[in-house]
Amino acid sequence: MWRMRYIVEKLREDDGIGVVEVILILVVLIGLVIIFKSQLTSLVQNIFQKIVSESSGI
Repeated sequence: MWRMRYIVEKLREDDGIGVVEVILILVVLIGLVIIFKSQLTSLVQNIFQKIVSESSGI
């Protein structure tokens, strides 16, 4: 019986670590997007301009 309690407690502990890791990854990604917002915007605009210009030739 004590083994089952031990296993259940370990499973509950690991779930909290996974949530914290996901939140930290999201915070880092959002921070990078905020820092490099202008560069990302210009990159995406350039890509779409090339797509539009090259698709008109088809």
